[in-house]
Formats: sequence, C-alpha cells, structure tokens
Amino acid sequence: MGDRIYRFRQMMVTAIMIVFGLTVLSACTKEDSQDRVTAISDAVWSFSQANPDGFTLDIRSMSVPKEGIAVSYAATQGSHSREKLDFVVRHALQHDGYVGGWLNTENGLYYFDSTRLFPEDKLADALKFGKDNGQTSAFILSLQADVPIEGKVAEIVERGTLLVGTTGDYRPLSFCEPETGRYWGFGIEMAEEIARRLGVGISFVKTSWPTLSNDVLSDPQTFDFAIGGITITDARRETMLMSDGYLANGKTILCRAADSEKYKSLADINRPEVVVMVNPGGLNQKFANENLPNATIKVHDKNEEIPSLVAEGQADVMITEITEAPYYVNNDSRLAAPLLDQPFTHGEIGVLMRKGQDDVLQMVNAVISKMKEDGSLRRLHDKYGLVYAF
Repeated sequence: MGDRIYRFRQMMVTAIMIVFGLTVLSACTKEDSQDRVTAISDAVWSFSQANPDGFTLDIRSMSVPKEGIAVSYAATQGSHSREKLDFVVRHALQHDGYVGGWLNTENGLYYFDSTRLFPEDKLADALKFGKDNGQTSAFILSLQADVPIEGKVAEIVERGTLLVGTTGDYRPLSFCEPETGRYWGFGIEMAEEIARRLGVGISFVKTSWPTLSNDVLSDPQTFDFAIGGITITDARRETMLMSDGYLANGKTILCRAADSEKYKSLADINRPEVVVMVNPGGLNQKFANENLPNATIKVHDKNEEIPSLVAEGQADVMITEITEAPYYVNNDSRLAAPLLDQPFTHGEIGVLMRKGQDDVLQMVNAVISKMKEDGSLRRLHDKYGLVYAF
C-alpha cells in the first residue's frame, strides 16, 4: 500500500511539474530567481492540497523522501497559506532543499516550513537542532512518528543508553546465560531494535515475575520499560502502559513425552494426583490457582528449571505459554506439549512501562508497526520457531 501511494504521489508531482513547466527545475540560470521560486511554490501548493495530513517534500527533485528525521527551521515558523510559501521555498533552496507542510483543521490554513532532514541514526542531533529552533518535536519519516523535543525519549537519547527490564528466565523470549551474563531471545532482539531506532546503546536490568510491577513503578526508576513474555492484560493497563502486541500468546502445558496421551484437557490435569509446577508471581501461577483447584500445585522459584524438573519426574505438568513450550520440546526429547494447538487462553505479548511515558509508548508502537509492515517481525518469529499471528 505504501509503495502504491508513493508512486501515485510521484506521478502527481510529475504532472504538476509539467503543468508549471518544471520538468527540470535546475535548468534556471539563477538558483533563487523569483520565477523559479514562484513556480516551485505553485507546485508545492498543489501538492499540499492532496496531502493535508502532512508531508515532507524535496523541492529540488519534487520527490517524497521515505526516510530521515524532519525538523523545521525557526526562521520560517508562522508561514501559512500560499502568500507565505515563496519565503519558505526561497529559504529551503538556500539551505537543505526540503519543505514540510500540513493543514491546520482548526483554522483551515496550510502551514509550511523550510525543513532540515537528519539521517535516522542521528536522533540526538535532530532533537538538539529542534530545541535550538524552538520546535516541539522531530518527525521520523520511516516510522511516521513524532518524537517530542522534551520528554522521556529525549532523556533516553541524551543518556545514550536504553535501560530495559527483563526476567532473563524465559526461553526463547528472554534468557540470561549464567556463565557470561549475555541476554538473548526474541524479546531481547525487539528491545535492541527499539534501541537502534533511538540511536542509543542498550543495557538490561534484571527483574522477576513477582516483582515486575513494583520494579516498573519504582521510584527512582530503574529501567525505561520491561520486555520478554509479558502478556497484555486489562489489570496491567489500569496502572501501567502496555504497547501493541508483537507476539501471540496463550496458556498451555509441558509434560513428559510418555504422558502426552494422558492430558487432553484441564479436567485431565485438575486431579489431586497430578503435580502441577509453576513459577511464582506471574500469570502462570494465577492461571493454575484459578483453573486447577483440585491439582497439587508446586511453586518453583526458577522458571527456567521447571521443564527439566518435569522431565525428571519431580512434577507432572508445567503451566507455560505457547511461546515457551516449543523451545523445550525441540531441545529435550523427554518433553511434550500435547495441547500446543489448543491453548487454554488467547492473548498477546507486549512491552510494559510506567504511565506518563506516552512518547516512549508511541515510539515502541511505531517500531512494532514498522516491523509488521516490512516483514522483519515475521522473520524474527521464524528465527525462534514462533507462530506469526498478525
């Protein structure tokens, strides 16, 4: 869809250029001659009428850039409607060659600015330029996302490091190798992509399922957001912010492969002789307590150890997620996930953060949306053997 819109816009701009005799804008002998400025302004004005929601236009080639961080020059602020457009175009020709515009629906006027375009890995430079020019935000073209000049994102960029809370006990979403301290997994790569988009480094901060909410809400703040197997729930959204979903989720079980025919439903598990093991403080324990009142429930502190304990016979069933179960089945022939295709619940996993960080939420959602659009999210699913449900 995006490519079709882009091609349509290019065709429209070309038609406008022909109408105004601008097929080769650089043919003028005097770069900033009034005739040339007027002709370009007429073309930009016509383009703006078809793009009232906003645009950034390279007036040297009359093309729409797909990438970059657009920030307006203070010198051209307050320029609206056709009569002010010549001034904006002249400034743009003498500087970076970009004009931005949008329709203010409150007063019906089009606002135009001479714009500077920064590479997308130079967000810090773009925010500084915006601050120096009295702007309220910078606009990332490829993400279609505004980044406020002042706010949590700006604080992260100035710090130079994104601080990410994660449990590190949830293969293949978030795991910390005990020998090296290296974090890896699906959620870890999601966090790294967000950090890349912010142009900063990344540091992982250890949290746990029992303390997750308190850690997110701690004062002083210990990390910017949490990631890795965190299910989106209404309860979490009452007190915190959660991103759009980037991974489908649902409760299921792990059991010994030899017992895979024994467990076909919750009723088969909800018996006193069945020992069900869960990690403490998270939704797995909550699910077991609410749905398996007759089973023998054992809580084990370390989530990553439970699959082996089930395989060894210290428990019969582990309550887990469809995101986690395939990893253990594929890496331990003693285990099975007989209800993998019939999860007890259906949900999505997202990024968790404290309220008041709406700029961070917008940025995270923009990255998730872009990864869905360009196929990189599906490729990441494939890498970790996860089901793509979007």
